[in-house]
Amino acid sequence: MYGWIWRHLPGNVWVKALISVVLTLAVVYALFQYVFPWAEPLLPFNDVTVNDQ
Repeated sequence: MYGWIWRHLPGNVWVKALISVVLTLAVVYALFQYVFPWAEPLLPFNDVTVNDQ
């Protein structure tokens, strides 16, 4: 998959590397801003079983 993306990016190695970094940052931003907040209520991280004593 990564090879396919690399072959289809325009430019030389430095331009491809810059575009790859920008695309990676865009994916991370989208995950933290939209996907993780949407999925957080669906995940069982707040279901604790420790009782107060």
